[in-house]
Amino acid sequence: MTENRVVLITGANGGIGRATVLAFAKQGWDVIGVDRNALDFAFPENGIFIQTDISQPEHVEKLFRQVGEKFARLDALVNNAAIQIAKPLIETSLEEWDALMDVNLRAVFYSVQRAYPLLKAAEGAIVNVSSVHAVATSADIASYAASKGALVALTRAMAIEFAADKVRVNAILPGAVDTPMLEAGLSRGHVSGGTIEARKADLARKHVIGRVGTPAEIASAIVFLADNEQSSFMTGHPLIVDGGATIRLSTE
Repeated sequence: MTENRVVLITGANGGIGRATVLAFAKQGWDVIGVDRNALDFAFPENGIFIQTDISQPEHVEKLFRQVGEKFARLDALVNNAAIQIAKPLIETSLEEWDALMDVNLRAVFYSVQRAYPLLKAAEGAIVNVSSVHAVATSADIASYAASKGALVALTRAMAIEFAADKVRVNAILPGAVDTPMLEAGLSRGHVSGGTIEARKADLARKHVIGRVGTPAEIASAIVFLADNEQSSFMTGHPLIVDGGATIRLSTE
């Protein structure tokens, strides 16, 4: 068994996931990256990548059996995997709603259940990657916003239930971050511009800081919440990292 701290990150091949993998590896953690898509970047030497679909319960069960056999403990679980549907609620099919909830919410619930003995053994931490859409949202993204709001509520409930075993649970709520998911959602009409870059520039101007975030900035906050030395007195907290997007009145 490794003497390093061990973290498992879902959605490891995405924008925030990839940055989070690299951030933990830089801090000396052993990283287990999980994604349903094939890896398309150089995974750190102090880690392993497992391609699996956590929306499928049997895949989750197999995943944590593998992790338990290899590591016997888990110092942090980062529930980052998510999908987004950018369309009006009335046009969202039941199949689309279920597919989104299976990834964004049910997979978190079941992953935590299966990971819990490993987290308890290490007195570890859980970081749930939610979104500012949990607290302030816009049109044509209702299913995503609902899943992320539920994830914040689930975070609070987990924090209360797991405190007796010294397992901390927090959520991070990123704002607009320069990722493929952000680009895919720029067609909703909330920003102007004929190209992706023009739309991102318009979105950047709407922020107090004057720009969108980077995946590395979110990854740093995730590492902070996962590290029992840095955030030992925090649990049940929704940490907003959004460049000031949610502090300004929409009427101003």
